Amino acid sequence: MSEPKDLRGADLTGADLTSANLMGANLTGANLTRADLSGVNLTDANLMGANLMGADLSFANLTDANLTGVDLSFATLMGADLTSANLTSANLSGAKMNGTNLASAYLTEANLTGAYLTSANLTGADLLGANLTVARLRGADLTDASLCDADLMSADLTGADLTSANLWAANLTGADLTSANLTSAMLIAADLTSANLTSANLTSAKLNGAKLNGAKLNGAYLTDASLSDVDLTFVDLTGAYLLQGWKLVRDE
Repeated sequence: MSEPKDLRGADLTGADLTSANLMGANLTGANLTRADLSGVNLTDANLMGANLMGADLSFANLTDANLTGVDLSFATLMGADLTSANLTSANLSGAKMNGTNLASAYLTEANLTGAYLTSANLTGADLLGANLTVARLRGADLTDASLCDADLMSADLTGADLTSANLWAANLTGADLTSANLTSAMLIAADLTSANLTSANLTSAKLNGAKLNGAKLNGAYLTDASLSDVDLTFVDLTGAYLLQGWKLVRDE
């Protein structure tokens, strides 16, 4: 028997919907607080404004789902597929998304405060103006992601891949970018005050007008990086690699 597709405003608090087929379902405004949605198929489903606080969506398929304004605070989405999902203005604070696929997802103005995104796939994701304060993004793939005006204050981006990411005017104050790959990243007017960029790869990165006061760039690679209008006062460049003419030198 197939599951009902029209569940607008339904109260499914704590419901067990494990592995249910809800492809294309209308769950607008539904209450799914603490529901078990592990392994569920929600491809193309409409969950606009739904409450999924504390819900378990482990390994769920949410490809192309509409999750605009959804409350997913403290939800579990580990291993879930949210490729091209619309999470505009969604609340994902404290959500567990380690290993989650968010490739090309729309996360504009989303709240990801304290979210767990270790090894998550965020390639090509739109995080314009998103709040990622204290988010855990160790080893996450943010290649070609848009993080303009995003707040990444004190975020953990250790070993993250930010190749060609757009971080224009992003707040990275106190962020940990140790060994991160920022090759060709756009960091114009970004705030990297007190950020840790030890051994980071900033080859061909654009840092024009960025704030680097008190930042650590020990052993960082700055080959062909654009640093015009950057104040390097109090910046630790011990062991950093800089290009002078055509010769790569190490600043000791």
